[in-house]
Amino acid sequence: MPNPKRRHSHQRTALRRTNYVAVMPEIQVNKQVGGEPYILRGCATPDGYYKGRRLPGFKDK
Repeated sequence: MPNPKRRHSHQRTALRRTNYVAVMPEIQVNKQVGGEPYILRGCATPDGYYKGRRLPGFKDK
């Protein structure tokens, strides 16, 4: 693997690291009746619903 010939400055390292951001997950209200009150966006509910439709492969408990 190639190695740097010289050391990077603190400013250059800090400029590169400014793009690292912690992002809070987006939470939305669940419209499914009798389910959890909130769900994570982009994830299926524990009941097996995603975008209002039942996903194949989920069994009733």
